[in-house]
Amino acid sequence: MPEPTHEVLVVIPARYASARFPGKPLASIAGKPMIEHVVTRSRSAQSEPRVLVATEDVRIVQAVQKFGGEAILTRADNKTGTDRVAEVAAHVPAEIYVNVQGDEPLIDPATIDAVVSAMTEDREIQIVTPGAVITRQNDIMDPNIVKVVLDFDANALYFSRAPVPWVRDTGAAVAARHLKHIGVYAFRRDVLLEFPTLPPGELERVEQLEQLRWLENGFHIRVVESDYDAVSVDVPADVDRVEKLLQDRAAS
Repeated sequence: MPEPTHEVLVVIPARYASARFPGKPLASIAGKPMIEHVVTRSRSAQSEPRVLVATEDVRIVQAVQKFGGEAILTRADNKTGTDRVAEVAAHVPAEIYVNVQGDEPLIDPATIDAVVSAMTEDREIQIVTPGAVITRQNDIMDPNIVKVVLDFDANALYFSRAPVPWVRDTGAAVAARHLKHIGVYAFRRDVLLEFPTLPPGELERVEQLEQLRWLENGFHIRVVESDYDAVSVDVPADVDRVEKLLQDRAAS
C-alpha cells in the first residue's frame, strides 16, 4: 500500500560523521540531544508539518525514536544535505519539502511557515529560502555569513561569502541593504528529485555554496524575508553559546 502524501514534510539532514564535530546531532544541549531541539521546534510550526530526520547513522535513528520522533536511514555517500533530502523525496511523497538544517537547535518555526506560505500562495514557485537583514556591520565582511542579492521579483540573483552588494562610492549617501541567507529551503518534489542530476558549476566550487548549483543550472530561488538570526552549531564551543541563549530566553 503506498504511503499517503503529506502537504508539508520537514526533512532534517543529520550526519554523524561531521569532520569538525563528530556525532554533532547527538550533542547534549540543555539535557537533550541537539536533534531533539530541531525536531521539537520544527513540529511547532503552524503549517503542521510531518517532521522526518534523514541520517546515515543508526545511532541517530535510535536517538530520534527514543524521544518519539521519526527518522530514516539514508545513504552514507550523499555529498550534500540537499542530496539527502532528495533521497527522502524519492520514497516519501509530499506536496512541499522543507530542508531544515540539523545543526540549528533554535530554528524559528515562523520561518518554516514563511517558506511554506510562499509556496502555497504561488504554485509557480519551485524553491524558496529566507533572508534576514544584516544589522551588524562586521557580519557584512564575515565570509562565514552568506549574503544574497535579489532581483525586482525577490528572486535570488546571487549568493556569496563576499560583501554583496559592494558600496563603491563611500563618499556618496548610499544606504546599501545587505541580506543574510538563512539555510532553510522549501522545494517542489520534481525539482528536488532533479538536484542529484545537476552538474556542479564553477561558482559553487569557488564559493563552496551548494545553492549556487540551482542558479548556475537556470533555476529561480524566491527569497522571503525573516527576522530569524540563524544560530548554528558548527564546533563543540557553539554548544555553550546556544545553551546561554536558551537560558536567556527562559529568563525573559
